[in-house]
Amino acid sequence: MTEPAPEKVQKAIDILTKFTDSKLLTHLNACVHCGLCETSCLFYKTFQESKYIPGKKVDMVSSIYRRYCTLLGRTAPKLTHARDLDEATITEMVDSLFGACTMCGRCVKHCSIGVDIPFVVRTGRRMLAAMGYVPQSLQATVDAAIQTGNNMAIPTEDFVDTIEWMQEDLQDEIGEDAVIPLNKEGVDILYTLNPREPKFFPLSIAAAAKIFYAAGASWTLSTEMYDVTNYGYFSGNDEEATAIAKHMFDEVHKLKCNTLVLGECGHGSRALRWEAPNYLKSHPDFKMVTLIEVLEDYIKTGRIKVDKNLNTKKYTIHDPCNIVRNGGLYNSLRYVTRQVVPELVEMSPTGSDNFCCGGGGGMLAMSEYNERRLKVGQIKADQIKATGAQVVITPCHNCVDQLNQLNHEYKLNVEIKSLAEVVADALVL
Repeated sequence: MTEPAPEKVQKAIDILTKFTDSKLLTHLNACVHCGLCETSCLFYKTFQESKYIPGKKVDMVSSIYRRYCTLLGRTAPKLTHARDLDEATITEMVDSLFGACTMCGRCVKHCSIGVDIPFVVRTGRRMLAAMGYVPQSLQATVDAAIQTGNNMAIPTEDFVDTIEWMQEDLQDEIGEDAVIPLNKEGVDILYTLNPREPKFFPLSIAAAAKIFYAAGASWTLSTEMYDVTNYGYFSGNDEEATAIAKHMFDEVHKLKCNTLVLGECGHGSRALRWEAPNYLKSHPDFKMVTLIEVLEDYIKTGRIKVDKNLNTKKYTIHDPCNIVRNGGLYNSLRYVTRQVVPELVEMSPTGSDNFCCGGGGGMLAMSEYNERRLKVGQIKADQIKATGAQVVITPCHNCVDQLNQLNHEYKLNVEIKSLAEVVADALVL
């Protein structure tokens, strides 16, 4: 890497000045270096190196702010431990902010004063994105979403073929009137998917379709925009994150749907439900809920009938960070699960204190850090082993993918299932 051009550095500094607000300044200056965040972080717990301490990431971004945005930092940087945004600093930022943080938020829960460390990390990522230093594999994932409408660049013909195949299997199981509608206008629900589903886990699509059939739901998939994910949130490029979110919102309007149901993807749910209104600077004029909440409603209101005894194994739950710790759906996830499984054994710790699987924050998309990602995932593997469970349920396909790799790497010998699959297995039709 060569020294960044001055105009690139200025773009990064603009992130700290032109768009700054009291939240950023508060969190940049609030860390008291107490060290409580150390043992909350799966990277520090795994490698025991000071560079992985979450507070160090805050210090990194804060030191650049002091260097370029304060009088003392500009005139006597050494007195304030301010750092130049040079080649060495950028290299360290990329490795720490992209390659050693899943933005899971567990450190916030353990911070003595509540510093929003993932927010600061994403600010650092925004600076790197403005200078063009997003890891190549992550940027390729964003580019695919922008150019093709889904982050895996699945051709429309292949997607339609997969849906038709799943529909044929569904009809063989429950009857010719069971369909997976495509591009149907004026229905209640536009359902979304993680592209890993049509690519690797099509049975989860069939499971959701079976549930909607049982509930008598009015719904559709879109062939133009079904991707619930938004890796622009992880890359730090707000313009690209906005374009992806706008594409989804426009599709809801085009198909004249009342409700956008966010499929099983933790960051996708967060990026659309909580972040997209900030990007687009407007609130959606349609209802937006996760599939977990839909399932909870269907069971509570009797729209679907389930029998937990149709599932016969011992189950545990992996809590996706952006759904439980950052999304508040702990009780909803537990309610649905307990209605459809006979034996649930919780991990320890669990819920909002549960450990990230290691695949979040865009880590799963960044092949540069595969070895590190699998290494920190041992914490999750050990949690799973300790439960003695035969099946791990998680309502997030990024987590499903990471857990499947951990299953192989650490020889866990468990099944990994989405929530929709487990509910579909318990349906009484």
